[in-house]
Amino acid sequence: MNRAVLGRWVRRALLLALIVPVAVQAWYLGWIVYWRWNNPAATAFMRHAQERLAARNPAARLKQQWVPYGRISANLKRAVVAGEDARFLEHEGVDWAAMQKAYEIDRRRGRPVHGGSTISQQLAKNLFLSSRRSYLRKAQELLITWMVEAVWNKRRILEVYLNVVEWGDGIFGAQEAARHYFGVDAASLSPEQAARLAAMLPAPRVFVRHQDAPFLLQRTDSILRELPAAQIP
Repeated sequence: MNRAVLGRWVRRALLLALIVPVAVQAWYLGWIVYWRWNNPAATAFMRHAQERLAARNPAARLKQQWVPYGRISANLKRAVVAGEDARFLEHEGVDWAAMQKAYEIDRRRGRPVHGGSTISQQLAKNLFLSSRRSYLRKAQELLITWMVEAVWNKRRILEVYLNVVEWGDGIFGAQEAARHYFGVDAASLSPEQAARLAAMLPAPRVFVRHQDAPFLLQRTDSILRELPAAQIP
Protein backbone atom coordinates (compact mmCIF):
# COMPACT_ATOMS: atom_id res chain seq x y z
CA MET A 1 0.00 0.00 0.00
CA ASN A 2 1.54 3.36 -1.05
CA ARG A 3 1.71 6.40 1.20
CA ALA A 4 -1.19 8.25 -0.47
CA VAL A 5 -3.58 5.31 -0.06
CA LEU A 6 -2.41 4.79 3.51
CA GLY A 7 -3.02 8.46 4.21
CA ARG A 8 -6.59 8.23 2.90
CA TRP A 9 -7.31 5.23 5.12
CA VAL A 10 -5.87 6.98 8.16
CA ARG A 11 -8.03 10.06 7.50
CA ARG A 12 -11.12 7.87 7.05
CA ALA A 13 -10.36 6.01 10.27
CA LEU A 14 -9.93 9.26 12.20
CA LEU A 15 -13.17 10.66 10.76
CA LEU A 16 -15.03 7.47 11.69
CA ALA A 17 -13.57 7.62 15.20
CA LEU A 18 -15.08 11.09 15.55
CA ILE A 19 -18.44 10.37 13.91
CA VAL A 20 -19.30 7.11 15.68
CA PRO A 21 -19.22 8.52 19.26
CA VAL A 22 -21.26 11.53 18.16
CA ALA A 23 -23.81 9.29 16.46
CA VAL A 24 -24.07 7.10 19.57
CA GLN A 25 -24.65 10.11 21.83
CA ALA A 26 -27.24 11.47 19.39
CA TRP A 27 -29.05 8.11 19.53
CA TYR A 28 -29.17 8.30 23.33
CA LEU A 29 -30.37 11.89 23.22
CA GLY A 30 -33.09 11.05 20.70
CA TRP A 31 -34.60 8.44 23.01
CA ILE A 32 -34.33 10.75 26.01
CA VAL A 33 -36.24 13.48 24.17
CA TYR A 34 -38.88 10.96 23.06
CA TRP A 35 -39.27 9.62 26.61
CA ARG A 36 -39.90 13.08 27.96
CA TRP A 37 -43.50 12.62 26.82
CA ASN A 38 -43.69 8.86 26.17
CA ASN A 39 -43.13 6.09 28.71
CA PRO A 40 -40.32 3.59 28.02
CA ALA A 41 -41.72 0.21 27.04
CA ALA A 42 -38.52 -1.56 28.09
CA THR A 43 -35.04 -0.72 29.32
CA ALA A 44 -31.60 -2.26 28.92
CA PHE A 45 -31.88 -3.77 32.41
CA MET A 46 -35.28 -5.24 31.57
CA ARG A 47 -33.92 -6.86 28.42
CA HIS A 48 -30.99 -8.35 30.32
CA ALA A 49 -33.38 -9.64 32.99
CA GLN A 50 -35.66 -11.20 30.38
CA GLU A 51 -32.68 -13.02 28.87
CA ARG A 52 -31.68 -14.24 32.31
CA LEU A 53 -35.20 -15.50 33.06
CA ALA A 54 -35.58 -17.12 29.64
CA ALA A 55 -32.33 -19.03 30.13
CA ARG A 56 -33.95 -20.76 33.11
CA ASN A 57 -37.49 -20.91 31.79
CA PRO A 58 -38.30 -19.94 28.16
CA ALA A 59 -41.90 -19.15 29.16
CA ALA A 60 -40.93 -16.70 31.93
CA ARG A 61 -41.90 -13.06 31.52
CA LEU A 62 -41.03 -9.89 33.39
CA LYS A 63 -43.63 -8.28 35.64
CA GLN A 64 -44.04 -4.54 35.18
CA GLN A 65 -47.00 -2.17 35.00
CA TRP A 66 -46.62 1.55 34.49
CA VAL A 67 -48.37 3.88 36.91
CA PRO A 68 -48.26 7.69 36.66
CA TYR A 69 -46.48 9.81 39.24
CA GLY A 70 -49.72 10.75 41.01
CA ARG A 71 -50.60 7.10 41.61
CA ILE A 72 -47.38 6.30 43.45
CA SER A 73 -47.44 6.76 47.21
CA ALA A 74 -45.57 9.82 48.47
CA ASN A 75 -44.24 7.47 51.14
CA LEU A 76 -42.38 5.49 48.48
CA LYS A 77 -41.10 8.60 46.72
CA ARG A 78 -39.71 9.95 50.00
CA ALA A 79 -38.30 6.57 51.03
CA VAL A 80 -36.44 6.09 47.76
CA VAL A 81 -35.01 9.61 47.87
CA ALA A 82 -34.00 9.14 51.52
CA GLY A 83 -32.36 5.81 50.80
CA GLU A 84 -30.79 6.43 47.40
CA ASP A 85 -30.21 10.15 46.87
CA ALA A 86 -30.92 12.55 49.74
CA ARG A 87 -29.79 15.57 47.65
CA PHE A 88 -31.92 14.61 44.63
CA LEU A 89 -33.56 18.03 44.30
CA GLU A 90 -30.31 19.93 44.87
CA HIS A 91 -27.83 18.45 42.42
CA GLU A 92 -27.83 18.54 38.62
CA GLY A 93 -27.51 14.80 38.16
CA VAL A 94 -24.26 14.05 39.96
CA ASP A 95 -23.45 14.27 43.66
CA TRP A 96 -19.75 15.01 43.42
CA ALA A 97 -19.11 14.48 47.12
CA ALA A 98 -20.61 10.99 46.92
CA MET A 99 -18.66 10.33 43.72
CA GLN A 100 -15.40 11.32 45.40
CA LYS A 101 -16.12 9.05 48.35
CA ALA A 102 -16.90 6.17 45.98
CA TYR A 103 -13.69 6.83 44.03
CA GLU A 104 -11.60 6.67 47.19
CA ILE A 105 -13.21 3.34 48.15
CA ASP A 106 -12.60 1.96 44.65
CA ARG A 107 -9.00 3.18 44.67
CA ARG A 108 -8.28 1.38 47.93
CA ARG A 109 -9.85 -1.82 46.61
CA GLY A 110 -8.11 -1.54 43.24
CA ARG A 111 -11.28 -1.89 41.17
CA PRO A 112 -14.58 -0.05 40.58
CA VAL A 113 -17.08 -1.48 43.08
CA HIS A 114 -18.76 1.31 45.04
CA GLY A 115 -21.15 3.35 42.88
CA GLY A 116 -21.93 6.64 44.61
CA SER A 117 -24.67 7.08 42.00
CA THR A 118 -27.61 9.45 42.20
CA ILE A 119 -31.13 8.49 41.16
CA SER A 120 -30.49 10.21 37.82
CA GLN A 121 -27.32 8.18 37.26
CA GLN A 122 -29.04 4.94 38.21
CA LEU A 123 -31.82 5.75 35.77
CA ALA A 124 -29.33 6.45 32.96
CA LYS A 125 -27.71 3.08 33.59
CA ASN A 126 -31.03 1.25 33.79
CA LEU A 127 -32.33 2.76 30.56
CA PHE A 128 -29.32 2.18 28.33
CA LEU A 129 -26.39 0.35 29.90
CA SER A 130 -25.44 -2.88 31.64
CA SER A 131 -24.60 -3.59 35.27
CA ARG A 132 -20.95 -4.22 34.35
CA ARG A 133 -18.64 -1.88 36.24
CA SER A 134 -15.85 -0.02 34.46
CA TYR A 135 -14.60 3.54 34.29
CA LEU A 136 -15.52 3.75 30.58
CA ARG A 137 -19.11 2.71 31.33
CA LYS A 138 -19.18 5.23 34.18
CA ALA A 139 -18.14 7.98 31.77
CA GLN A 140 -20.98 7.04 29.41
CA GLU A 141 -23.37 6.95 32.36
CA LEU A 142 -22.39 10.52 33.24
CA LEU A 143 -23.02 11.75 29.69
CA ILE A 144 -26.47 10.15 29.62
CA THR A 145 -27.22 11.54 33.09
CA TRP A 146 -26.50 15.09 31.95
CA MET A 147 -28.75 14.60 28.92
CA VAL A 148 -31.58 13.34 31.13
CA GLU A 149 -31.20 16.23 33.56
CA ALA A 150 -31.15 18.72 30.67
CA VAL A 151 -34.29 17.36 29.00
CA TRP A 152 -36.45 16.12 31.92
CA ASN A 153 -37.50 17.77 35.16
CA LYS A 154 -37.01 16.08 38.53
CA ARG A 155 -40.61 14.89 38.67
CA ARG A 156 -40.25 13.04 35.36
CA ILE A 157 -36.91 11.56 36.42
CA LEU A 158 -38.39 10.17 39.64
CA GLU A 159 -41.53 8.96 37.85
CA VAL A 160 -39.58 6.97 35.26
CA TYR A 161 -37.12 5.66 37.84
CA LEU A 162 -39.89 4.32 40.10
CA ASN A 163 -41.52 2.60 37.14
CA VAL A 164 -38.45 0.88 35.69
CA VAL A 165 -36.20 0.07 38.65
CA GLU A 166 -35.77 -3.62 39.52
CA TRP A 167 -37.32 -4.85 42.79
CA GLY A 168 -36.63 -8.57 42.51
CA ASP A 169 -35.95 -11.26 39.94
CA GLY A 170 -38.17 -10.19 37.05
CA ILE A 171 -40.08 -7.63 39.15
CA PHE A 172 -39.84 -4.08 37.83
CA GLY A 173 -41.51 -0.87 38.93
CA ALA A 174 -43.35 0.32 42.01
CA GLN A 175 -46.73 -1.17 41.10
CA GLU A 176 -45.51 -4.74 40.68
CA ALA A 177 -43.25 -4.44 43.73
CA ALA A 178 -46.14 -3.23 45.90
CA ARG A 179 -48.38 -6.06 44.70
CA HIS A 180 -45.70 -8.74 44.95
CA TYR A 181 -44.49 -7.95 48.46
CA PHE A 182 -47.55 -6.43 50.12
CA GLY A 183 -50.61 -7.18 47.97
CA VAL A 184 -51.48 -3.48 47.54
CA ASP A 185 -51.23 -0.87 44.79
CA ALA A 186 -48.29 1.50 44.66
CA ALA A 187 -50.60 4.33 45.73
CA SER A 188 -51.43 2.59 49.01
CA LEU A 189 -47.97 1.84 50.39
CA SER A 190 -47.54 2.73 54.06
CA PRO A 191 -44.36 4.39 55.38
CA GLU A 192 -43.13 1.04 56.72
CA GLN A 193 -43.80 -0.77 53.44
CA ALA A 194 -42.20 2.02 51.42
CA ALA A 195 -39.08 2.01 53.59
CA ARG A 196 -38.80 -1.75 53.16
CA LEU A 197 -38.96 -1.48 49.36
CA ALA A 198 -36.45 1.36 49.29
CA ALA A 199 -34.08 -0.63 51.51
CA MET A 200 -34.04 -3.43 48.93
CA LEU A 201 -32.86 -1.30 46.04
CA PRO A 202 -29.08 -1.76 46.35
CA ALA A 203 -29.47 -5.52 45.77
CA PRO A 204 -33.12 -6.50 45.18
CA ARG A 205 -32.40 -9.98 43.80
CA VAL A 206 -30.35 -10.75 46.90
CA PHE A 207 -32.77 -9.34 49.45
CA VAL A 208 -35.79 -11.05 47.92
CA ARG A 209 -34.17 -14.31 49.09
CA HIS A 210 -33.02 -12.89 52.43
CA GLN A 211 -35.90 -10.86 53.81
CA ASP A 212 -34.58 -11.14 57.37
CA ALA A 213 -31.01 -10.06 56.59
CA PRO A 214 -29.74 -7.76 59.39
CA PHE A 215 -28.52 -5.18 56.88
CA LEU A 216 -31.95 -4.99 55.25
CA LEU A 217 -33.70 -4.57 58.59
CA GLN A 218 -31.26 -1.89 59.75
CA ARG A 219 -31.48 -0.03 56.46
CA THR A 220 -35.29 -0.14 56.58
CA ASP A 221 -35.28 1.43 60.06
CA SER A 222 -32.80 4.09 58.95
CA ILE A 223 -34.88 5.07 55.91
CA LEU A 224 -38.05 5.15 58.00
CA ARG A 225 -36.43 7.66 60.37
CA GLU A 226 -35.26 9.86 57.48
CA LEU A 227 -38.45 9.57 55.42
CA PRO A 228 -40.34 12.61 56.80
CA ALA A 229 -37.48 14.98 55.94
CA ALA A 230 -36.95 13.71 52.39
CA GLN A 231 -37.76 16.33 49.73
CA ILE A 232 -39.60 15.20 46.57
CA PRO A 233 -40.74 17.04 43.44
